Amino acid sequence: MTAEEGHDGAQYLAGSPVRVAILRALREEPRRPAELTDAVDATRTTVQRILGGFRERNWVVKRDADYRVTPTGERVHDAYETLLTEVERGERYGRFAEAVERVGVDFPPEGIPDSELTVASDQNPLAVVDRLTDLLRESRGAEIRAVSPVVLQQFNDAAAAALDGGADVELIIDRRVAGASVAEFGPATDRALNDDDAEVYVSADPIEYGLVRCDDVACVTAYDERNNPRCVLKSTDETVVDWVDEAFASLRDEATPLAAVVERV
Repeated sequence: MTAEEGHDGAQYLAGSPVRVAILRALREEPRRPAELTDAVDATRTTVQRILGGFRERNWVVKRDADYRVTPTGERVHDAYETLLTEVERGERYGRFAEAVERVGVDFPPEGIPDSELTVASDQNPLAVVDRLTDLLRESRGAEIRAVSPVVLQQFNDAAAAALDGGADVELIIDRRVAGASVAEFGPATDRALNDDDAEVYVSADPIEYGLVRCDDVACVTAYDERNNPRCVLKSTDETVVDWVDEAFASLRDEATPLAAVVERV
């Protein structure tokens, strides 16, 4: 079979929801045309025509009065269902994927299926901020590593609550955020400089995405062009956790402790 023939078969199946429904029904169990008519809510003529198309492609065979899916038909069905799942997942995670790719984040795509995504919306613009602050506040006694391209009072308050609860916090920011912190959030900056359980590092390069790692949870936050947090992916998947750990370590290796640069920001 050529690629063109494969495309024609895929186009044939995708061209009608009834075709997909019939193949799905036969994948579950052999059925007679009358049973398929009831199962997929189609006319007998439509069912018979589609069964004829399936037989031409060797996706089904007729044994006695029942139509059955062939091994080839099973593979076509399963591949199509997998494609539908990936397309639906792409629609769900598309904004996150676009945002991290735009800023050059090499996020592992295999980590997406088992991750939870929170997306900010017009109805709930603070959904991402709330998710992250809840995670930080709940991380009492944990070791927290974070990267942030913004400074927000909500993040400062949540980090303070985590420190009060016995957490160890390491945070990486860039020079722009460090300057804003010194100018606008003096108490938080003082605590970052003086609390033995807090370590803040400053990256010389701009930071355009966020990371959080605490206990077995890892988060990656995507921001829009105005540095508004738009979506956060939360995961315990080993692939994501390892990637976040490596990304944090790489940024920290190139960063400078806040105390060493605070006089110059």
